[in-house]
Amino acid sequence: MRVTRVYVEQRLAPGARLWVCGATANHLTRVLRLAPGAALTVFDGHGGEYEARIAELRKGQVQLALGERHGIERESPLEIVLAQGISRSERMDLVVQKATELGVARIAPVITERSVVRLDARQAEKRLRHWQAIAIAACEQCGRNRLPQIAAPQPLAALLGEPAGSIRRLVLSPAATLRVRDVPPADAPLQLLIGPEGGLSDAEHAAALAAGFRALQLGPRILRTETAALAALAALQQAHGDL
Repeated sequence: MRVTRVYVEQRLAPGARLWVCGATANHLTRVLRLAPGAALTVFDGHGGEYEARIAELRKGQVQLALGERHGIERESPLEIVLAQGISRSERMDLVVQKATELGVARIAPVITERSVVRLDARQAEKRLRHWQAIAIAACEQCGRNRLPQIAAPQPLAALLGEPAGSIRRLVLSPAATLRVRDVPPADAPLQLLIGPEGGLSDAEHAAALAAGFRALQLGPRILRTETAALAALAALQQAHGDL
């Protein structure tokens, strides 16, 4: 029987008791209709997970009693940073959810020339919290005990200006000749850049190449931005990760 997984922000310790409220408590009591004594798995995003049970219910609150910690990790050996051109809400939400399930270590949303979505500071902060909530729910579902980092939205130029260090950089391009099967085994983190609806402009693509990115092709068909992200991540994980 599958046990419900719950993420909590505070650092955990065996034997501790803690109260959860808000959406988490609502999901446990009103959606799942769990009663005191029900078993759970709890994680704090820093690795490992804890056995737990519901100890007490109050209006809008659930007390959890933590048991033994298990040092279970389900992170991919391939560390991928997904630099994703921000797309329309449902498409970007899908990328964040599925990229989390596919094991990306970090998601860096970037604003490009052809980005349909334009965000001011308040909207960017709100969208960032929304994406983080999606990643948390995806971790609860897929079994990851570490949350992927999600960076605040930034212009593509800022991303390209970051020192690459030892990270290997790839940018998707229909005109590229490099295929996933030709990418050497990863001995360092890998950064994958994908444009939004409409792709990157010629100038942006040239700037990415000048910043050390190698162009990567996913086949003869033009893929939507969300399809391209998921196909590329799955292919890279299959070639060099844990799929």
